[in-house]
Amino acid sequence: MNSETVQTSIDERGVARVTLNNPHKHNAFDDQIINALTNSFQQLAGNDDVRVLVLASNGKNFSAGADLNWMKRMAQYSLEENRTDANALANMLKALNFFPKPTIARVQGAAFGGAVGLVSCCDMAIAASRSSFCLSEVKIGLVPATISPYVIKAIGQRAARRYFMTAERFNARQAQALNLVSEVVDAGELDQTLEQMIQQLLLNSPAAVSATKQLIFDVSEREIDDKLIELTSECIATIRVSSEGQAGLGAFLNKTTAPWIKE
Repeated sequence: MNSETVQTSIDERGVARVTLNNPHKHNAFDDQIINALTNSFQQLAGNDDVRVLVLASNGKNFSAGADLNWMKRMAQYSLEENRTDANALANMLKALNFFPKPTIARVQGAAFGGAVGLVSCCDMAIAASRSSFCLSEVKIGLVPATISPYVIKAIGQRAARRYFMTAERFNARQAQALNLVSEVVDAGELDQTLEQMIQQLLLNSPAAVSATKQLIFDVSEREIDDKLIELTSECIATIRVSSEGQAGLGAFLNKTTAPWIKE
């Protein structure tokens, strides 16, 4: 799964880390990096040992968005070639958004353009207090199309109508107010805060966490009708009789440690 610009690792706890490693280009991504990210997300999604995914980057900035040389090549593409190129980015974002385990973005420095899409696709994001964000596409005559479903879900239509069209930069505190990031801390506290969040996630049943993430997708913005009530009833009934559900209830009732908690 590793490439020169995308590094992937899994520790003994099942914490996977996908790291953009292109710091001399501010972790800007191109078609090759998009392909490498897609492969990493898909392979990790199929690995039962993975319990948490961290998306991070090396260097000063999280990601400057699209690589300049890639944009130069895109400018020469035909409409059909641009469709293929855009589909590759859209599929990468889909693979991250619907990753079956909890995902955390670790953000430092700049997160521009498509990088805001990456952050939006993660379940949680921790940002350094001096990080900054920008949906900059309209400045160069483009639109934030493939990232739009995820960014709008994260920040809402009203904020998107502002920041998509103004292309103004906003800081980490504003990003937190918009629900784009979950926590804002000093740069020196990023890793400590990330570890605290990971440890909190590892206390919970892996099967229940995955089922809960899917439940959110299934329930979100749906009308509360008989079909939805039936779906949610089936969900809790199924997890109650599952092996982890039984083990978790037994541990709670008997005041013992659940089997997924490692010392």
